[in-house]
Amino acid sequence: MTEEASTPSRRYTMRARARAVERTRERIIEATANAAATRRLALITLEDIAESAGVSVQTILRQFGSRAGLLEATTRHVREAVTKERRPPANDVGQAIRVLVDHYEARGDAVLLLLSQENDDPHARAIVTVGKRVHRAWVAEVFDQFVHGDERSIDLLVVVTDVYTWKLLRRDRRLSRAQTEQRMKDLVAAVLASLNGSTDV
Repeated sequence: MTEEASTPSRRYTMRARARAVERTRERIIEATANAAATRRLALITLEDIAESAGVSVQTILRQFGSRAGLLEATTRHVREAVTKERRPPANDVGQAIRVLVDHYEARGDAVLLLLSQENDDPHARAIVTVGKRVHRAWVAEVFDQFVHGDERSIDLLVVVTDVYTWKLLRRDRRLSRAQTEQRMKDLVAAVLASLNGSTDV
């Protein structure tokens, strides 16, 4: 390394450039996530993302390689955010349902839009396939003290905590957020009671 390259001012400039590149990358990913929340994936173009993010299409391609690369990077970013949002509290089922409803309030409509595309768009299908696995793992973790890994029990709890259950209550029935949360808690309580043998469904 030359003396010039090792000077503090040179290192500062390189760090500043790296931060600027990272901020640009984050802005592009955020623009893509926002677009995917309201539009079908097939209708989202690189030109749309470039305009929203305030960059050129060439910048996107330089950062992500292709449209597919951009979608994959955005999916990873959103998945990490969702994992943090849905992290359940230890041994508190009621609070876990509250966390889940908070997640659906923020992202439920976008998830439903992706689900509507899973039979037509391979990117959407890949995203929702992982999402379904993540939800099942969340259920298995939250309710482990009751189900102990029993697949039938997990199946039932996956259904009553699914985004479509939230949709039926919140969007179709037009219940309030609080009412929706309580209905989901009631459903969970009914399933848990049946697992314990105290309810005959």
